[in-house]
Amino acid sequence: MSEYVVGIDMGSTSTKLLVATPDGHQVLVVSRPSPWTNLDHGRAEMPAERAIAVVRELAAEADARLDDGYRVIALAVSGMAEAGVLLDAEGTALAPLMAWFDPRGAEQILATPAAFRAEFLGRTGLPVGPLASIAKLLYLRESGIALEGTTFLNVPEFVMHALGGPRVAEYSLVSRTGLIDQDDSTPWAAALDVLGVDESILGARVSAGEAVGTLDDPGLPAGFHGAALTIAGHDHLVSAVAAGATRTGQLYDSMGTAEALVRVLDDTLPFAARERLARAGINCVRHVIPGKYVLLAGTKSGLLMRRVLQLLGVADATGRARIDEAAMALPVDGTLADGGLEVSGARNDDGVLKIVAQSDGLSPAELFAASLRHGNDMLAECMAVMDREVAPPTSTVLTGGWSSMASVVRSRSALLPEVTVSTHDEGTAYGAALFAAFAVSPNSFATVAESFLSSSLLTNERS
Repeated sequence: MSEYVVGIDMGSTSTKLLVATPDGHQVLVVSRPSPWTNLDHGRAEMPAERAIAVVRELAAEADARLDDGYRVIALAVSGMAEAGVLLDAEGTALAPLMAWFDPRGAEQILATPAAFRAEFLGRTGLPVGPLASIAKLLYLRESGIALEGTTFLNVPEFVMHALGGPRVAEYSLVSRTGLIDQDDSTPWAAALDVLGVDESILGARVSAGEAVGTLDDPGLPAGFHGAALTIAGHDHLVSAVAAGATRTGQLYDSMGTAEALVRVLDDTLPFAARERLARAGINCVRHVIPGKYVLLAGTKSGLLMRRVLQLLGVADATGRARIDEAAMALPVDGTLADGGLEVSGARNDDGVLKIVAQSDGLSPAELFAASLRHGNDMLAECMAVMDREVAPPTSTVLTGGWSSMASVVRSRSALLPEVTVSTHDEGTAYGAALFAAFAVSPNSFATVAESFLSSSLLTNERS
């Protein structure tokens, strides 16, 4: 009987399920577009049951492609932070899950007491704004949903729970809710008071890769039943681990719908440093690696580039390759005079694509190149702030869907030190499979990771 581990990536753009052997050889990967309903004003939501339905569809597809008599021994779920599901005592979802970039909650978080907002930055390591989950919870309360007696689960936590696990809160995910004191990773009483709840709104805190349940969902194939369940944690951090970007001095740039810069810390920074960083939109939160913390700076450059391509009618790989080639034929700074074409909106507190054209001679390639330069400008601001708190990085690992475009790699290489592009297409899902392997191993995470990641990713490839 063949034994496998499974990693699931609940991503903003797509949901992926990857099957690997326990020693790290990738077997297959299947994916579906993440089923958002896009609303006006940048809002996006998804019924909770639809998120689970996609996982079941992917499991059925994997089942059809695996040999008869296989057994999944462990399954781990990674994915987006800041998006989640509010459950009542019976387990019913009280509202659709809202995408991390959905602006709802901005008014409500800014209406909290000034003293709370002043302490929020240094206490949580997060900016005050709609990204932190507390803002979405305040929005739901204002819309008429009673929060008392409910539990908030981030998307990966909710999926794991729906597959048969308990209600838990993995450290790297829960540390991005705005409900956690970064000094000791415990619930922050002032945040709970603002919501009018107690700490039961969060599941029991667990570490990434900690086995917490057994899969018994009847909607999944028989070969999955009995698998140990675990949470892998925040997708950017999981993919960083999969790429081997786990040392201080390294910079990890994950370019998906969000672009995230990750820098590993051996411990959290002091309150004042977290406050300074949060004012610049940079998070100081828990890593998925046991005992580690990270600086995490994010922009919405991937979201804006996607919207630029949509505006240009580019909707497939052929179109992307064509505009990539055209952008590479331009100088990095384009051919237009300064101010001739400007793109903005990639700040994490913005996310609204704005294009100002004050020149003739415009082209699709010029517009895409302008979006790349804007992304670089936003990253440069983040880098400058981080470099004031910790030593500057000496090398960069670049990964994510956008890193397959030569024009993107050229643009980021002009800004970031010693850029190496990760060759693994499914870093988050593969990293989640690593945490699944760790969940059923008696060895340390470092030992499991070294062995798992050293395996040939092409062995037994069936995707």
